[in-house]
Amino acid sequence: MPEPRRCPWSLGSPAYIRYHDDEWGVPLHDDRKLFELLILEGAQAGLSWSTILGKRANYRRAFAGFDPRKIARFGSRDVKRLLADAGVVRNRLKIEAAIGNARAFLEVQREFGSFDAYFWGFVDGRPLQARRRSLKEVPARTPLSDAISEDLKKRGFRFVGSTIVYAFMQAVGMVNDHLTSCFRRRALAALPKRRA
Repeated sequence: MPEPRRCPWSLGSPAYIRYHDDEWGVPLHDDRKLFELLILEGAQAGLSWSTILGKRANYRRAFAGFDPRKIARFGSRDVKRLLADAGVVRNRLKIEAAIGNARAFLEVQREFGSFDAYFWGFVDGRPLQARRRSLKEVPARTPLSDAISEDLKKRGFRFVGSTIVYAFMQAVGMVNDHLTSCFRRRALAALPKRRA
């Protein structure tokens, strides 16, 4: 049986293909998984996604399974530990941002009941369905990612520029940016719509 057609960016490695086929663009509503991807997208800034995918298991170990309550309590000793951990991106600004983002994340949960309700509220709980035929048509940012980025920054989040936010929107299925030729696009477009 021939291989299905995929978005070209996913063809670099088996790990990329698994991420593309099983996770990227699937509407995600679990707060801890949303937090994980938000932190990983921020860690990626200036690096390749393959680098972050390769370190994902290490991040889960080093960052307390991405439990925002535990990470929010991290202090200077934890920062020092993480800066010495070759399994994560050893960048002080990114590490401190992850800790600060955990605190901001908890504030959003308190205000909205869940991060899911806050984030998906920007699209009324319905994934945006793009119809892009080539990677050249996929934007790096949009007016919506600009607005979400600005709101996150006002709430104290860091490493949430518009480009990072758009990548996050794609990853968690807020926008279906699988190309029209990709076998995953139709399957994700057919998922029942869920209100946030």
